[in-house]
Amino acid sequence: MPANAHPGASETIRIQSGDASAELALTGAEPQSWRVGDRDLLWRGDPAHWERRAPLLFPVVGASAGGVVRVGHQDYPMPRHGFARDSLFTIRERTEDSVRLQLKESDETWTHYPFRFVLDVTAVITENTFEFGFEVRNTDTSDMPYSFGFHPAFPWPFDGGAREEHGVAFEAEERPHVPEITADGLIGRTSRPVPFDGRRLPLDPQMFTEALCFLNAHSQSLRFVAPSGAAIGMTVENIPHFALWTKPDAPFLSLEAWTGHADPEGFEGELFDRPSIIRLPMGHAMRHLVTLTWRQAEQAGPS
Repeated sequence: MPANAHPGASETIRIQSGDASAELALTGAEPQSWRVGDRDLLWRGDPAHWERRAPLLFPVVGASAGGVVRVGHQDYPMPRHGFARDSLFTIRERTEDSVRLQLKESDETWTHYPFRFVLDVTAVITENTFEFGFEVRNTDTSDMPYSFGFHPAFPWPFDGGAREEHGVAFEAEERPHVPEITADGLIGRTSRPVPFDGRRLPLDPQMFTEALCFLNAHSQSLRFVAPSGAAIGMTVENIPHFALWTKPDAPFLSLEAWTGHADPEGFEGELFDRPSIIRLPMGHAMRHLVTLTWRQAEQAGPS
């Protein structure tokens, strides 16, 4: 499948632990479902709103200025959020409750990204968690620049109540403003306010004219909380940025975790110079972790 092709039907891998189960597609190593008991916790990918469910973002996050990345004196076309989300992964290990999927460089990835790499995605499910370990290895002969992100979406509302009665609770107080996003998807030079109530962000669909990008966040976890008190949590390791995104009329909310972000407005540099890019030395690997957690109303506690 071409790296920039629209994701289609592909083989899926099912993992299970007790009453909890999940399915991942080999295309993009993208989770297709996450169920606890009879409850679907992952957005179902309705193409009327957004056909994806929980894509992986690699080797860049967000838009690249002019739709290209520059390495040395050459420009390479780069799809927004990279090519991994539409690339075919292979199964490397599999148990009843876990699977490890892998992507390596190929003739197709080479047209976008002139580096040899290995991206391993290990998914593990338990009774109330869905854990993802992401390891990037540089198998090239020089330093390698990359960013990584995870972009899961969840039903909104997910446990009754109106959309406006939901909120996102951050682990720590965050700055009450986020950068404006340009029409080209770049990080703008100006910012806009975010109506925090302490550590809680009350949700209003109309605030999502663009993504809310919390760059260099103070928090390492956040919770998407229903009015019932039920919550879907996200905890990260070695990932500094969060984003919240949806479309104003769409019944989902995406909680995103990024190591990097889009080019800033006016950026003309090389990929190595992109703000928050990771420069991975030859022969080295770096690991990032995202854990999703489900808490029923009686387990969740105050928001």
